[in-house]
Amino acid sequence: MPISAFSQATREWFTRTFEAPTPAQAQAWPAIASGDHVLISAPTGSGKTLAAFLWSLDRLATSPRTDGDGVRVVYVSPLKALGYDIERNLRAPLAGLVAHGAPEIRVALRTGDTPQRERAAIRRNPPDILITTPESLYLMLTSQAREVLRDVEAVIIDEIHAVASTKRGAHLALTLERLSAQVRDEHDREPQRIGLSATQNPLSEVARFMVGPRRTCTIVDVGARKELDLRIQVPVESMADPEPPEDELDPVPGGGPTRASIWPAMYPRILELVRAHRSTIVFVNARRAAERLAMRLNELAAEEDGDDGKVIARAHHGSLAREERLAVEEELKSGRLPCLVATSSLELGIDMGAVDLVIQVESPKSVARGLQRIGRAGHGVGDVSRGRIFPKFRADLLECAVVVKLMREGRIEPTVVPRNALDVLCQQIVAIAASAEDDEPLRVDDLYDLVTRTYSYADLSRELLENVLDMLDGRYPSEAFAELRPRIVWDRAAGTIRARKGARRLAVTNAGTIPDRGLYQVVLPDGRRVGELDEEMVYEARPGQVFLLGASSWRIEDIERDRVIVTPAPGVPGAVPFWRGDTVGRPKELGREIGAFARWAVDQDENTLVERYDLDPSAARNLIEFLREQQAATRVVPSDRAIVVERFRDEIGDWRLAVLSPYGGRVHAAWALAASAKIRDELGLEADAIWSDDGIVMHLPDADAINAAEVADLVLIDPDELEDLVVAELGGSALFGARFRENAGRALLIPRARPGRRTPLWQQRLKAQSLLEVAREFRDFPIVLETYRECLRDVLDVPGLRDLLAALHRRDISLVEVETPTASPFASSLLFDYVATYMYEGDTPNAERRAAALSLDRDLLRELLGQDELRDLLDADALQMVEDDLQHRSPRTRAADRDQLVDVLRRVGDLTLTEVRERVVEGVDAEALLARLADERRAVAVRIAGEERWIAADDSALYRDALGANPPSGLPAAFLDPVEDAAERLVARWARTHGPFTTGELRERYGIDLTPALKALEADGRLVRGELRPGGTEREWCDPDVLRRIRRASLAALRKEIEATEQRTLAAFLPSWQGVDRWTGAAAGPVPGPDRLREALVPLQGLALPADVWERDVLPRRCGDYSPTWMDQLCAAGEVVWVGSGALGRGSGRVALYFREDAWTIGPPWPRPTAERPSEPEHEALRRMLAEGPAFFGDLQAELGIEPAELQEALWDLVWAGEVTNDAFAPLRAPRLTLARTRAADLARRRRRAGTRFSARRGAGSAPHLQGRWSLTAPLFDSGGEVDEAGRRRAVAELLLERYGVLTREHVIAEGVPGGFAALYPELSNLETLGVCRRGYFVEGLGGAQFALPGAVERLRAAAEHAEEAEPIVLAATDPAQAYGAALPWPVRDGDPAGRRRGPARAAGAYVVLAGAEPVLYVERGGRALLTLVDRDDPRLRPALEALAAFVTADGRHKLALERVDGEPVIGCELEELLIEVGFRAGPRKLTLSA
Repeated sequence: MPISAFSQATREWFTRTFEAPTPAQAQAWPAIASGDHVLISAPTGSGKTLAAFLWSLDRLATSPRTDGDGVRVVYVSPLKALGYDIERNLRAPLAGLVAHGAPEIRVALRTGDTPQRERAAIRRNPPDILITTPESLYLMLTSQAREVLRDVEAVIIDEIHAVASTKRGAHLALTLERLSAQVRDEHDREPQRIGLSATQNPLSEVARFMVGPRRTCTIVDVGARKELDLRIQVPVESMADPEPPEDELDPVPGGGPTRASIWPAMYPRILELVRAHRSTIVFVNARRAAERLAMRLNELAAEEDGDDGKVIARAHHGSLAREERLAVEEELKSGRLPCLVATSSLELGIDMGAVDLVIQVESPKSVARGLQRIGRAGHGVGDVSRGRIFPKFRADLLECAVVVKLMREGRIEPTVVPRNALDVLCQQIVAIAASAEDDEPLRVDDLYDLVTRTYSYADLSRELLENVLDMLDGRYPSEAFAELRPRIVWDRAAGTIRARKGARRLAVTNAGTIPDRGLYQVVLPDGRRVGELDEEMVYEARPGQVFLLGASSWRIEDIERDRVIVTPAPGVPGAVPFWRGDTVGRPKELGREIGAFARWAVDQDENTLVERYDLDPSAARNLIEFLREQQAATRVVPSDRAIVVERFRDEIGDWRLAVLSPYGGRVHAAWALAASAKIRDELGLEADAIWSDDGIVMHLPDADAINAAEVADLVLIDPDELEDLVVAELGGSALFGARFRENAGRALLIPRARPGRRTPLWQQRLKAQSLLEVAREFRDFPIVLETYRECLRDVLDVPGLRDLLAALHRRDISLVEVETPTASPFASSLLFDYVATYMYEGDTPNAERRAAALSLDRDLLRELLGQDELRDLLDADALQMVEDDLQHRSPRTRAADRDQLVDVLRRVGDLTLTEVRERVVEGVDAEALLARLADERRAVAVRIAGEERWIAADDSALYRDALGANPPSGLPAAFLDPVEDAAERLVARWARTHGPFTTGELRERYGIDLTPALKALEADGRLVRGELRPGGTEREWCDPDVLRRIRRASLAALRKEIEATEQRTLAAFLPSWQGVDRWTGAAAGPVPGPDRLREALVPLQGLALPADVWERDVLPRRCGDYSPTWMDQLCAAGEVVWVGSGALGRGSGRVALYFREDAWTIGPPWPRPTAERPSEPEHEALRRMLAEGPAFFGDLQAELGIEPAELQEALWDLVWAGEVTNDAFAPLRAPRLTLARTRAADLARRRRRAGTRFSARRGAGSAPHLQGRWSLTAPLFDSGGEVDEAGRRRAVAELLLERYGVLTREHVIAEGVPGGFAALYPELSNLETLGVCRRGYFVEGLGGAQFALPGAVERLRAAAEHAEEAEPIVLAATDPAQAYGAALPWPVRDGDPAGRRRGPARAAGAYVVLAGAEPVLYVERGGRALLTLVDRDDPRLRPALEALAAFVTADGRHKLALERVDGEPVIGCELEELLIEVGFRAGPRKLTLSA
């Protein structure tokens, strides 16, 4: 259509501005003018935006409104940035039309960033053109703003291909249909739809998506491909072993040097390219990478340019605020900023002006994305798009080569539109119902008609729609679905639905389809951060599991709601974590091309690849080496015609099975699920399968019995069984759980947000897990169906896998089995790929460097800075308070006279007049004070960074030498003497008087770059750097003393929130905290006994208790039906060891238990034995022999020639001295000094028995005191170097916190810890600083400094509410869960009988009965005496006696024979009758009770 068809104003503006229409415009205008729906497909920079808009602009300029006063044209952009860009680009044609006589056309922008007043203005006075996003259009149609959309004539959907293949597209399709229905109801017509798309395959699918099945669409396919100038560059000689540059970049201050990474070589090369071009965009695949790369480029540029601190690169991604994004874009367009480092936020058709070069770091992962990104360069019509691609590792290089080749050929992956997304449908139904008039409920027939008009839901059955309505109406049973709130009311009789109260707000606050994706923080028990794990990994992880992070192994100790607690597990093999996020697996079609290329390229020479595949010589050489090394290792290269199954042993000898295939992550994910199920079902092994775009790796422990011939059968699954295997495995997978939560959130079943607040991700997880548990039982539950649909069709490629398996069975594709001594290059890259996603974005793996650092005795502040979550540990109000004090803004620090004002200037530095006014007392004239000071030459005004500021006169030379500020004349010569390190002194003062600040803030303040001074101060230890300021988005600098002060103020603010509880609350809290009676009865469930014992022993390590108390009183109460064989099992396996800690008379002593691996950390038991060190000849002989190694009792006797009884005596002397132990627990159960009697009895029995000398051994067995090997304890507590006393104090502090939850001075004294509370206090304070524990006054009447774990504080609060009604409980007097006599004093009763000879004590064999969390009864050792600790008429007395009777009769190990009560004979005492009533049996002189 010629330009003459437009109005005169449009014609004149266009011909004056452009030479001629582009092909896209010439072909699109006639189609649009016909009124048909039109899809325009043309490459970036072909003028398609103006092709879509100009006809509408011409109609707006020439055709006045005839049927309303609302918006006439709606432009929908998938990106907010693109919307802002279009608004700006429309200014030229609109101004041109007005200049040529057309009426004014008004444009408005409505996105999530639009201020409320502008939104209100749109409703009051609708514009002609509205620019918006899919989500904002949805919100407008769901609110009162929909009234302005009743007159829409045309809808332009830009970059439609970006949403067509996602659920966001399904959401948009329904939104467009709602808009069409509204216009149709008002005017009996529909708005014209005009879509703009980059080249897609097939275009017909995108067209059907845009208009639906009942409309036709004209496709305008310009088809011309842009000219591309592409090159793949590798800046190192060998990607397999990149050598670090001479000047290594230190990625984190204080970190180790960069090793085995391509990044140090990549940074200078990227910087060189940036400097060689006017404007450059660098694309990366993650936001974190964008921030890192921009920072590194700036640091490198600063080093190269000396003092030139000019910023050459800035990051651009979706997390930036709108203002920041716009500012960054404008800087690039104007030429002020040479480089932007961006994610997909700049991928779509944003006009970035004259961008000369696009750099892509890592493969773009798809041909379409590569074209979009490289197309940002040379955005104009006919321009050449210049791009440079930097692969990160060798497998990435292979993919880059193929993607670039396909980009040149324009072979884009096919577009697949998701069908029948039920979660999106739920959200839209609630929104549609909420938008209906109150007196006109929505007819279900109309709803079904509207929904099926979209291509996304064209084949939705009525039955499925009604299932969704059932769910939204709350039809499922309320007792099962407690979290499921009805959102609509469905009147089935009338066939209508209406929204429930609050539904509109819910639909508005949870708009859209983008899910909350969460990462779990991985932290050590003391809170130090190690890294992050994807929620899907955590979902299927369990405590005790070991996984790899970087180059270190970590054991999961606990999984909390938003973090994973780990401890180092050096040398233990672990699973490789995965970190999926929003990444989409490589399409199968691209995988097939990569396979075909690999098969061909392995036989080519370097020059061929350089000439035909845009590789530089280094890239070609590395690629050929990679393929040929693989061929040498596995005979063939994995390709489109050969899948390689490689078997190799890992570092500890377990088998790893690698399936090497190019077919992409979506195929491999389904294959991994099916193979895992098959291996588990057939071999009983958990395969731990992990997958990526390049294959699958499975860990097969204990798989030596598998024949090589069977290996292929494990992965060669029958195609007919595939879907059943995948579906069965999928339901319990992490993928399914995570997708179910996201889908339930979209469907408004588990709202991601409510008005005014956002639901924390951990709460969403918990609710989703509960909902999924119930929903599994209902096979037609829509969100379960949707999750299966999404996983099987959108996430996994089950049809593609079925085709691949069928080809393997037909032998169209070969299956090659190999066994290799170590992982082949492809297998190594496969393993690297997981870690590379998140660990290798910087110069060196953070976790590897951090793991090494954690083994050092570091300064507390550096340890604190190691926590990325430090922002969360600092209180914003506390920070503001400290800053106000430092800046003299707080009322108590303001200046009241000129002398104080001079002090302020000296402490704070340069201040403007306005800033000075903020620092003087209210009512004092700041100008008058400054004038007096100026007259006195004590303060002077100088120009700094373009404005006048006041400084102390004696600082004049400092500002002159640091900034070049010109001091006024007439100053004393002393004020003008040169100042050494002036910039550093200036920056140091700024830091001393400010909270955390960024480099940019300092630059803005002084107008120059002071980075060298900052780095010098950091190297000197006078500045630290980290993520410090609450709400900040980048790393900040801070003075160490200021940081400590802010942290102290934050802790003080936290302590104010805590209120002390009564002492008896602690007594009620401790049994619950320590798990007393947790496993009684059915509570034990399926948890194995040894596992329960392990759990119970962890916090009890190092605690010295009488030997018999452990198995009689302490462990049975914490493990349920305790069996001594559990302890024997742990001791025999070497997991648990015991150490003596002082004798108790001649027959027993105290014993402490340890896990062997923890013993050296905790140290020997306390209190130490007070008796003299045994030094008889027998003792010395035993020490010498045991120093050579462990020995059995018989070996000791045979070697030393000591009589058995004497040998046993000497051994036990050393045991109670803490010097000797045994690897069995049985000797502790045997009565001491019985060996001689046992031997005598054996001899007598043998004399009576006839037969040979050997027959006497039948039935003799091994006496308990003869079992096990004896050994010295010193090696348990020796780590091979000097004892780290500070580390041990830290470990003891953490252990006592775990044991007691709330730790007081009284606890530490009762435990007998060396040095007492004063020794542990510094370490407890450090733990508080790190956020591991809190300090406060939790329990009244105890020491003023008390420390508690955060979780314990809440449980202590809960115990306080019910302490008075606490049920009676019987505890051993020495049980650590029994607080009286240790942390709490025994009660003193008024009017105690004179006959009471002694009060209660923590004696072995004694018991205490608590009722109402207070001691009511005390049973003395031996069970012969009872003390009542309350008045006889106390109502708790009888329940306490009943609890005591139940305790004794339930366990055969206990019996009572009461002779005295409160010092009086029990027979005839006041309590005799009550004792008999509760179960005691009367005798002549005592009352007895037993099981």
